[in-house]
Amino acid sequence: MTDQQPEQQAMPVFNIEKIYIKDLSVEVPNAPAIFLDRDPPQIDMQLNTQSAPVDQENGIYQTILTLTINAKMKDKAAFLVELQQAGIFRIQNIPKEAMEPALGIGCPNILFPYAREAVSDAVLKAGFPPLMLQPVNFEVLYMQQQQQAQGQKPN
Repeated sequence: MTDQQPEQQAMPVFNIEKIYIKDLSVEVPNAPAIFLDRDPPQIDMQLNTQSAPVDQENGIYQTILTLTINAKMKDKAAFLVELQQAGIFRIQNIPKEAMEPALGIGCPNILFPYAREAVSDAVLKAGFPPLMLQPVNFEVLYMQQQQQAQGQKPN
């Protein structure tokens, strides 16, 4: 029985403990006049991720995926959505070199569909057609960040 305990403790753990919206803001600065314009909006999306331990002893980490979406129609702002989609994850017994990719790739991949839905709902409730964000390859973004941190040019 005691021989099995170390094996069980060594099993890798990656669990979603909680997914939630930490912050959500929607602005429609040129309402109501902007609703008379029928041109499709030009969308600019900025994305950022950050992770930090909440209870490192128990392997609890928080990852926050931040999206900032600016939409313009001609030269006027149509809407601005700022979202912080967050998750609490239990990550234990994985090699140290795998921790950063788990937090920088795995967690944002889990959070993005929730962020995408929250943005679409917010834009719809702001009076615009739903906004379907294109998928994001967090692995490529992570690799680019690693290259930049090492002073290399991203591919």
